[in-house]
Amino acid sequence: MSSSNHKTSARAISTEQIHHAYRAPEGWDAIPVGVHKASTVLFKNTADLHTPRARDGLCYRYGLHGTPTSYTLAARIASLEGGTHCLLVPSGLAAVTLVSMALLRPGDEVLVPDNVYGQNRYLTESWLPQFGITHKLYDPMDAAGFKALLSDKTKLVWLEAAGSITLEFPDLQGLIAACQARGILTALDNTWGAGIAFQPFDLGIDISMQALTKYPSGGADVLMGSVCTRERPQLHERLNHAHEHLGYGLGQNDVELVLRGLPSLELRYRAQDATTRVLATWMAGRPEVARVLHPALPGSPGHEHWAELSPEGAACLFSAVFKPEYGAAQVDAFVDALQLFGIGYSWAGPMSLAVPYDMRRSRKLPMPFEAGTLVRFAIGLEAEADLRADLEQAFVSAFPSPR
Repeated sequence: MSSSNHKTSARAISTEQIHHAYRAPEGWDAIPVGVHKASTVLFKNTADLHTPRARDGLCYRYGLHGTPTSYTLAARIASLEGGTHCLLVPSGLAAVTLVSMALLRPGDEVLVPDNVYGQNRYLTESWLPQFGITHKLYDPMDAAGFKALLSDKTKLVWLEAAGSITLEFPDLQGLIAACQARGILTALDNTWGAGIAFQPFDLGIDISMQALTKYPSGGADVLMGSVCTRERPQLHERLNHAHEHLGYGLGQNDVELVLRGLPSLELRYRAQDATTRVLATWMAGRPEVARVLHPALPGSPGHEHWAELSPEGAACLFSAVFKPEYGAAQVDAFVDALQLFGIGYSWAGPMSLAVPYDMRRSRKLPMPFEAGTLVRFAIGLEAEADLRADLEQAFVSAFPSPR
């Protein structure tokens, strides 16, 4: 880069680099959002220092709270979710933690579904009790049983649609209505829906969180989370107060990566969704498989609720429950034989993934399907024909004589 106003300076090189005179021309604009990195935020003078610098509810006092880059991402995620306020945190788990820590007090009770994201379950069962917060597990497919669990102590209910790993799709509207009737706050893990499958706040949800690690990023290269509310300023303030004092901060280069992923989010969601439906249907016909769990497949738990709420969106996940005669070692051999599927956690990135689970170790309530070994598939952006060929060769390798 050259500059026509360059001149020799008598100041030291380090000083000149910190206080360089070049500024972008007034009105400069480009498609990418500028990356503003800061710990220190400079004030014009001491009067400016002593004056609160909140603009539209945003705090430009210290880099920990945000910069124009992160506030731009927050605004875009709020729009994606149909919300009015959004807080960004370093991961999806941090988003879960923020909600529970901000809203629950000693003596309160929180309800979580038995198919909840594993780290939310651990937080609820092993961490929150240290603060005098109790919990109950509920069957997300049993509306009557759910209502019976609600009490005056219940202050927060976590919802997932679809459920983690086993992908049951609950009657979201019915569960939310039951909570509204008792004035209980509801928080939805909307990572699966991603703001594409359905608009959470139109259902009456109070809080919608996402792991931006998944679809909004799309690159399998960044960790981030979000917490959104709509037209609930007091609720947002409770969350924001906790957000500030828990010290949640973001690297602005990570924010840049998620901003870069947002324009292609819907295209990727639709493409991965379409491939996933084809492969899930094909997998359901395999003789080694007892059942395929995917909301768009008739017979999958909660299919009717999904069909009513979000038939245009079903994400990139499906799980195959193998027949009981095939043990964990044989299912592991099948996963090891896959060549295009990586073995690793997370999903919604470019590469397809496969992870085996023994659900008997992670669920406490009866499950609405067989208890064989399960493999969760996360479908990436590879061609459907190539993925199916890879699955076929893995079946031949691990199950030479299917019964």
